[in-house]
Amino acid sequence: MARGYILLVEDNPADEALTIRALRRQQTPVEIDIVRDGQEAVDYLLCEGAHADRDPSEMPQFVLLDLKLPKLSGHDVLRAIRANDRTRRLPVVVMTSSSQERDIQMSYDLGANSYVRKPVDSGAFSDVVQQLGLYWLATNETSMGT
Repeated sequence: MARGYILLVEDNPADEALTIRALRRQQTPVEIDIVRDGQEAVDYLLCEGAHADRDPSEMPQFVLLDLKLPKLSGHDVLRAIRANDRTRRLPVVVMTSSSQERDIQMSYDLGANSYVRKPVDSGAFSDVVQQLGLYWLATNETSMGT
């Protein structure tokens, strides 16, 4: 990877701001690219549409993915990620407000690496995001090879 960064797929401006703030506070430096709907996430990762000029060799260290998104759902995004040889091993953390068992099961069935429910309290939300960032950026080893 040419640079270490996260792709945040989030349509809620308040959750986006909390996530960015929490990741900026951790000691591991991180860049954050943001997309705000499911179709844009797929286009970004597959270097299509408005992101056709993006360097396909630069992939995020992980994707932080909301489920309830405009245009394509988070499940649809996850399905597209796992169906593509270049992105199928990309770590994806589903972070959503849904605690519905069917959302959890479907996320794992589609290849999510983790499912995290968004805490309602902003302090707890920040703590969870910082823990995720620390784990996926500093501790976890990834392989993007096919």
